[in-house]
Amino acid sequence: MFDIAFSELLVIGVVALIVIGPEKLPKVARTLGLLAGRLQRYVANVKSDIDRELQFQDLQKLQQEIKQGADRLQADIHQFQSRANEQLKEVEKSMIPPPESSPEAVTPPVQPDTHKPQ
Repeated sequence: MFDIAFSELLVIGVVALIVIGPEKLPKVARTLGLLAGRLQRYVANVKSDIDRELQFQDLQKLQQEIKQGADRLQADIHQFQSRANEQLKEVEKSMIPPPESSPEAVTPPVQPDTHKPQ
């Protein structure tokens, strides 16, 4: 974490011994050790949170790409379906022949009266 050589640690220890005193030095060292441990755990938690957030963003990006692909596929399917329906209508039109003549009101021929009056 910090680039501290052994000689620098020795100087820090001697200064701490002089300033703090031999009675309080073990308690202060223990407290500093606990604080350093907390700091390391905090840094580790922050790193893991950042990693999780990055993975979450990657998953969101992947989800968005998959959704866009599905939307494109759905649009292609709708386009294919409309083309197929158009071709089906054309085939149906070609199979049904147009009527030869329009139906007109046909009146039955008038039959001569075959009864003779008496």
